[in-house]
Amino acid sequence: MPDDAEALAAFGYELGLLKRIRRSGWWHAGVRDPESVAEHTTRTAQLAAIIAAEEGGDPARAAFLALWHDTQETRTGDLPHTAITYLSKPDPRRITADQTDRLPERSRDAIRGAVDEYESRQSLEAVCAKDADKLEMLLQAVEYRDVGVHRVDGWIDSARNDLKTATARRVAEAAVTLSPLAWRDR
Repeated sequence: MPDDAEALAAFGYELGLLKRIRRSGWWHAGVRDPESVAEHTTRTAQLAAIIAAEEGGDPARAAFLALWHDTQETRTGDLPHTAITYLSKPDPRRITADQTDRLPERSRDAIRGAVDEYESRQSLEAVCAKDADKLEMLLQAVEYRDVGVHRVDGWIDSARNDLKTATARRVAEAAVTLSPLAWRDR
């Protein structure tokens, strides 16, 4: 149907905003040009697949959940941790419901289901996706530290404290001791 195609195209344009929305917390650490939400999401989905594979879960499902975990930021922007004191946390399910209201039923249900599963953290894949979100932040903090950005220890410590899976905890412990260029030494 043309209306369905138009709704999907419009949502595609909305998702494109994620390429331009910067992860705002990094400005507090002095990063002049922080990563975008889309850049964060890409590595988060990749890490979610890896963590899920190692934990015995479904890598594709974990990656799918991670893919949708921050899409609500097209409507809210990326709110830094410091905003929590002044604002109530936006409900990702409500935002996703608004975002997907005009989509065809199958697409709408798939996206809403992914966001609900991610937010509920009841499945292994959702836990792996959340761990991937935290682990990606830790890796980014180490990368920023490596190029001279100071004051990133809070992000590293926060991520390490929030990890649930054994795989993510092991990777985090290794990551804080490695150079971000360690992959070149293989």
